[in-house]
Amino acid sequence: MWFYIAAGVVLSLIILKKWLGGRAPNPFAVDTRGPPKPLVTDKALRRKVIKKVFSPDKVPRNLDAIVIGSGIGGQGVAALLAKAGKRVLVLEQLGKLGGCCHTFNEKGYEFDVGIHYIGQLNELSPLRVMIDQLTDGQLQWALMDDPFDVVLLGDPGNGRRYNMRTGHRQYTDELKKAFPGEEGAIDRFMHLVKKVSGRIQDMVMLKMIPLALARFLCRSGLVHWFSPFFSYASRSVAEVINGLTENQELRTVLSYIFGTYGVFPEKASFALHSVLIEHYMRGAWYPKGGASEITYHLVPVIERAGGAVMAKATVEKILINGERRACGVVVRGKGQDPVNILAPIVISDAGIFNTYENLLPPEMTSLPEIQSRLSMVQHGMGGLSLFIGIKGTKEELGLPASNYIHIPDTDLEKLNKRFFDGSRDEAPNKIPMLYISSPSAKDPTHEERCPGKSTLTALSFARYEWFKEWKDQKVQKRGVDYESVKNEFAEAMLETTIQIFPQIRDKIECYTSGSPVTNQHYLGAPRGQFYGADHDITRMDPETAATMRAATPIKGLYLTGQDVLLCGFAGALNGACICASEVLGRNLFLDLLRLRKQIKQGKARKME
Repeated sequence: MWFYIAAGVVLSLIILKKWLGGRAPNPFAVDTRGPPKPLVTDKALRRKVIKKVFSPDKVPRNLDAIVIGSGIGGQGVAALLAKAGKRVLVLEQLGKLGGCCHTFNEKGYEFDVGIHYIGQLNELSPLRVMIDQLTDGQLQWALMDDPFDVVLLGDPGNGRRYNMRTGHRQYTDELKKAFPGEEGAIDRFMHLVKKVSGRIQDMVMLKMIPLALARFLCRSGLVHWFSPFFSYASRSVAEVINGLTENQELRTVLSYIFGTYGVFPEKASFALHSVLIEHYMRGAWYPKGGASEITYHLVPVIERAGGAVMAKATVEKILINGERRACGVVVRGKGQDPVNILAPIVISDAGIFNTYENLLPPEMTSLPEIQSRLSMVQHGMGGLSLFIGIKGTKEELGLPASNYIHIPDTDLEKLNKRFFDGSRDEAPNKIPMLYISSPSAKDPTHEERCPGKSTLTALSFARYEWFKEWKDQKVQKRGVDYESVKNEFAEAMLETTIQIFPQIRDKIECYTSGSPVTNQHYLGAPRGQFYGADHDITRMDPETAATMRAATPIKGLYLTGQDVLLCGFAGALNGACICASEVLGRNLFLDLLRLRKQIKQGKARKME
């Protein structure tokens, strides 16, 4: 055993010395923040940025990299490379850029798609510093209400309410207030959350060191020895929480955040659960101006380095040369013939399944190295969405800038089986969890863009198989049968939402919904999932975590986004940072921390 430890330490020091050597320009060399400019609400001006249509004659020459997909994983890695002086082309299949960061309009109402709330954006947090640098300080954030999350158990109109407060002490005290006699269990839970989530960097490390070394650490057992994160990665949320308390209602409340990664507690990793609890505990934020502001401020950074971000550009294939190296992509614009665009680096934000199974030539997909990686993960749970337009301001309607999570019963395993093992016809009446929030209430600038209008978004899950028969039909033209099935779910979600917010019942002017095949079309999700590859215990296994990395078995081809690290905005953006680190050959996280330290020191000097 000691031989393995000594060998691991020596090898780690050798790799670390090489890794810290930084062989490319540093995107975080200087603080590029500037004073925020006024919010741009002119739709024509915004279209010029977020709806640039692909045309072969507009593709920059001498590209350094091509990025497939314009979600935060794609735009994030492109912006990082642009800040290092690289010329990057980002290609998006939809007519609007942003992936889950885009918004859409329906009958005068503005709806976000995937940005619901983001944690750890307190001043000078590493995540905040990264975003500020990538947008030159132009993207601004609004702190949500306290409580940021409200858990409703039982009857949606008259159930038990539990408030998730901002701040570690407030969060803990509120739980103890709600569950007298369970103080010890709550303290042990909070201790574990802090202990485990505080070592998320171990997962990042495994993905950034050479794969051979990462596998040595995994197979020797060293990773479990030094990492609390991986010690709990193989333990389910249900196992850990059930070991802390016999109180079924407290168990459910401590598990409530499973909806933000899409895995029920019996199969969810406590390590991931801890990371997300900690992520939001310090407060939750929403982008001022709506989710499309993210793209609006990232695109100019990419363009300033000579790159471009283009919509309506469907990548049909990744080009592989005779040396088995990625060298470009085949792109088809709307109504155009396919064209080849060449670059020495190709980065995919399309997800591991789309990239390996659909975009590579068959002879590459069949490679043992590729098949091995695909076998380590499975598709995530399909998603349902409901978007509600309501007449009235947030003040008139009393809509809070908080999220509501409705869980109809404390037995989550029973809810899960009853819903997913039942028939499609019965499922709308057995929805096991519903997330509801008001984007318009979260955004202090919403009234400026949409006066007298408010919105609510409701989300849940569904089996892809329930909608699969319509996957090849054109969007919005799938026929009466499809609309009937989808509306059954939408109406059930709507009724629950109205029971929670009865004041909106007579104020609803429109609503629209999305199914897993909707997500398949608009987000490129192979089975309509919100969160990419499933975030279950298997994915958190250290060897799986080490293998699902930015570098692929094909030279010149990289992955970015949430399939590289974890789900959500922060997970996808940090996945982009891992990818850019690999491409540039330097540890950008260390560069980021050095810049953060300089900013903090500069701020301290100004206060003296």
